[in-house]
Amino acid sequence: MGETILDRVTANRRTVLAAAPIALTAVAPAFAKTASKGEANEIVMMNATDLSAAIHRKELSSREVMSAHLAQIDRLNPRFNAIVSRVDGDALLRQAAAMDEDAAAGRFHGPLHGFPHAVKDTAPVKGIASTQGSPILKGNIPAADSLVVSRMRKAGAVFIGKTNVPEFALGSHSYNPVFGTTHNAYAYGKTAGGSTGGGAVALALRMVPVADGSDFGGSLRNPPGWNNVFGLRPSFGRVPSVPNSDLFWQNFATSGPLGRTVADLAMLLSVQAGGDARSPFSLGDDPAMFAGSLDRDWKGGRIGWLGDLGGALPMEAGIMDTCTKALRAFEAIGMRVEAARLDEPAADMWQTAKTLRHWSVGADLQAFYNDPAKRALMKPEAIWEVEGGMKLTGPQLAAASEGRTRIYKAFEAAFEHFDFLVLPTAQVFPFNVSEHWPTEIAGKAMDSYHRWMEVTLPATMAGLPALAVPAGFGGALKLPIGLQIIGRRHADLAALQVGHAYEKASPWIARSLPPVLKRSG
Repeated sequence: MGETILDRVTANRRTVLAAAPIALTAVAPAFAKTASKGEANEIVMMNATDLSAAIHRKELSSREVMSAHLAQIDRLNPRFNAIVSRVDGDALLRQAAAMDEDAAAGRFHGPLHGFPHAVKDTAPVKGIASTQGSPILKGNIPAADSLVVSRMRKAGAVFIGKTNVPEFALGSHSYNPVFGTTHNAYAYGKTAGGSTGGGAVALALRMVPVADGSDFGGSLRNPPGWNNVFGLRPSFGRVPSVPNSDLFWQNFATSGPLGRTVADLAMLLSVQAGGDARSPFSLGDDPAMFAGSLDRDWKGGRIGWLGDLGGALPMEAGIMDTCTKALRAFEAIGMRVEAARLDEPAADMWQTAKTLRHWSVGADLQAFYNDPAKRALMKPEAIWEVEGGMKLTGPQLAAASEGRTRIYKAFEAAFEHFDFLVLPTAQVFPFNVSEHWPTEIAGKAMDSYHRWMEVTLPATMAGLPALAVPAGFGGALKLPIGLQIIGRRHADLAALQVGHAYEKASPWIARSLPPVLKRSG
């Protein structure tokens, strides 16, 4: 949530983006050879890795894949509102046909060859509206792709539109005045999470094979946890942020992948990751390592369960029970699960994160705030972040940076005893879409629009890889929640490997389809 510093259409975050108003295309017609009414085409039910293999074996054409997914979008998106700024269907089919011509000539673009893909509406895609859910940017059409988008395009993705987000990606509830509200894939009327809410729902409802997102305070962890899919906040530098006007200080947000399986997610990461000379802290490891086998023996490994940080974080009834039951999957693969703790107090970690977020988000939105006409279009949470950033002093920022260092050291100390540390993906289950954000948890008042997501911020501050995996369905309404599996510095591959083992030990994940989906046949 709140990864507004990432994937801007311009390198200057303080430059107001200006473009001619656009007319969003109407909903594309259904072109897929669909199954019976109310059922999903079998193509959209395939895992992304299987779908990619079938396309490369020429068992499926890109046109068939595109048609099936467009039909699925037509069937479900009008209700759930996950995909916005849709591209004309005929134009997409022509692009798919061109992919088929390349395939016939043996020219495969990459693992995403012919994949229909909707990019998160914070990342610029050439020629497609990039609004960030803000009326200020309603008419903005980027002239170029961001780096992560260009990598997905080069790998064969065909961009069908964008996925919905909160305004300026602030908050873990995907609603905005431009496109409206995205509903949870498993519980219509409940929030999808955010800010990658549209991506998680589109993925869970089989509108797209994989999804991309970005994460500052949980945007690649909270929505997957609430929609029974997987998401990875990669290590800082794993997926470079280009363009970016601040290459040294603005290092909280990162792009990353979502998938219905860990292998699907890893395949997309192999496309997104890799060093870039324009990003001084980017990691130069060969991203092909993520596309290989994820099988690994974890017998004797140790999981540290951080839970509610020693009682410091309020949790909705049912969160802890559901998550602790899910930990049994680690024991099933031969790992030991024990209680763990971080030496840095939770209250101090929150203050560190709050200060640095004020500074980061505030700087990002300052140009809009400085224009009274644009300020009038900003939601209160955005104004609060800017004004909070304006009040900060140099000594306060220095103290927060020192606090961030202590958080990193606290994790390092815990990793002397554990291979991975685990937390819930949220402190509440999906709430009603009519709520802006939870104002209290278990009787404790929340003092900001993101305090209820405090559980995700320690991993962000430490810059560590954090894999979100489904934990189950709990609470009075049996709603979905997930686990964050936090790995050591740069141990993204290990996090994927243990997540893959967890997934194999949790067959209920694949069986737990959203209620609106029915298997054909």
